[in-house]
Amino acid sequence: MGMARYVVDAVLLEGRSAREVARAHGISKTWIYELIARFRAGGYEALQPRSRRPHSCKHETSRELVQAIVALRGELETQGHDAGAETIAYHLSQTHKDIPSLSTIWRILRREGLVVAQRQKRPRCSLTRFEAQLPNECWQADVTAWQLASGEVVEILDLIDDHSRLHLGCDAYLRVKAADVVESFHRAAELHRLPASLLSDNGAVFVGGYRRGKVALEYELQRLGVQFKNSRPYHPQTLGKVERLHQTLKRYLAKQPAADALRAPGAAWLLRPLLQQHPPAPGTRPAHAATGLQRACEGTACWRAGRHLLPRSRGQGRQGGQGQPALRLEALQNRPRPSPQGARDPPSDRRPEHPRDRCER
Repeated sequence: MGMARYVVDAVLLEGRSAREVARAHGISKTWIYELIARFRAGGYEALQPRSRRPHSCKHETSRELVQAIVALRGELETQGHDAGAETIAYHLSQTHKDIPSLSTIWRILRREGLVVAQRQKRPRCSLTRFEAQLPNECWQADVTAWQLASGEVVEILDLIDDHSRLHLGCDAYLRVKAADVVESFHRAAELHRLPASLLSDNGAVFVGGYRRGKVALEYELQRLGVQFKNSRPYHPQTLGKVERLHQTLKRYLAKQPAADALRAPGAAWLLRPLLQQHPPAPGTRPAHAATGLQRACEGTACWRAGRHLLPRSRGQGRQGGQGQPALRLEALQNRPRPSPQGARDPPSDRRPEHPRDRCER
């Protein structure tokens, strides 16, 4: 028996006055009369606690906007793009004047049953997050696998800027080799300038320290004055940004016509046209994650904000005015590839040439 029913019975059945019952239980006499009126109108069921939700809310999201959010979610998922709150908010801003906040969009998606809770995931509060302060301060590189329609597995090399999340490079190879990593790095550096540092995992094409040597990427970064960093083994969280990029890329590729063969000449895959189309340019439809895309464009257009981080060799910058070493892309393209049997060239005692050596000649 609840307090409301007890008060009504005390007044109507026991004949006690409302003033006496109110004084005994510390409640308002007006509230007792309200309960009696409800009882006479609907019986004991009318005494149950009622919702305190207001009848109307002037700042509630309109039904039309809710339907637009749900439609955008389905459209982006069908086309293989990220369909989170940031992407949906970007598209809504193109057609609507007033758009809800990101938290409101997430609540609408959960209320409509479009978000599946994954309790098994590690909470974000337990992770140590880091982010570069400027564009080109740090790049991340990693390799992921993708299966073609023929069943053949290829490898995709991704490069991403740690600050702006700009997708710097995306190349597909039958098997990524050390020379391929250097070539992709120079191709991205020609478009976005050299970074101050590069972060990768402990893959054989990135790191040779556990084999008591160095790979081509380490020699080239040392020559260019770019700091090289790598994560500890079995800890992919360090490269979380590029790992998340792999997920976005694979979701996009899964919705595209499957590539199944090689295209002449050499290693130009049928997969490469799809990689070149991802992600689309800003403002086109469908667009990639809105906030990240905006930051990426700002970081690319305003790369000069971080040019003091770019390495500069001794003797350069005053005459050439570029502030960075020249890229040896042509020499890399003509570099002989290692034999498929895994044979390596005999070790040499000569250290790699440094730009300072050329200046001192």
